Amino acid sequence: MAAAVPRCGGFVSLGLADLHRRGMISPHFTGGPPRESRTIILPTRTTKVLRCTLLGVGAMRSPRYRPAGLLVEYRSCRVMLDGGPGSVPSGHLDAWLVTDSRAELISKIRRLAASFGCEVGVQSITCGELRIVPLPVVHTSHPTFGYLLRAPGGTVAWAPEFLRFPRWAAGADLLFAEGASWDRPIWFVRKVGGHAPVTEVAREAKARRVRRLVFSHLGRPTLRALDAGLVPPFGEIGIERAQFALGLSGRVRCSLPEG
Repeated sequence: MAAAVPRCGGFVSLGLADLHRRGMISPHFTGGPPRESRTIILPTRTTKVLRCTLLGVGAMRSPRYRPAGLLVEYRSCRVMLDGGPGSVPSGHLDAWLVTDSRAELISKIRRLAASFGCEVGVQSITCGELRIVPLPVVHTSHPTFGYLLRAPGGTVAWAPEFLRFPRWAAGADLLFAEGASWDRPIWFVRKVGGHAPVTEVAREAKARRVRRLVFSHLGRPTLRALDAGLVPPFGEIGIERAQFALGLSGRVRCSLPEG
């Protein structure tokens, strides 16, 4: 059963059939978001440049970085993806989405989102021409997701945790991806899931014609590899507070934080 979020203003809720009909997801995709997911249609205003700012690039319990999180800005809309303590935007938010509704940080994320007047969930959002759609990833024993952002200039994918490269990220202009391990998978107990290594993600992304790859969920094995001077065969290591702008031409521009 779908529901609206009244506190984020003027929202309309859509079900899976509506998503198919509006072309927001493939008609062959039946997995869908979990029941508690909602599609929110936001008001449309201002600039058409899609901006994505990395607020954190760390894996769970990272000794060096804040939790992986992305702030998405388009027109007047501001949407947070994942994040957690220390990986929090300033200013207003229209929604706070997560890729795993049972993540270890979920209770802390809920409290942070509540301070912005938002609920946390796996949701689809339409803001003018921007569509943010959750799509499934292979990661653990319960349903987990990534997000595909479709804007007039192209597509951006947010998939910070997965064991198998998500096919729906193929051809993305910009992919923020798993980077917990370096050259071998991290397996969960009884192999119910895990994390794909950087080397494999790089190979898959290049083969699937991802234009720009940014590793945005850095774990200890990857940190050790980077400290030893290794570099990914394709793609780049995410930098906290780096901003990526996708214009109407489809070109991605990156601005690094000062200092």
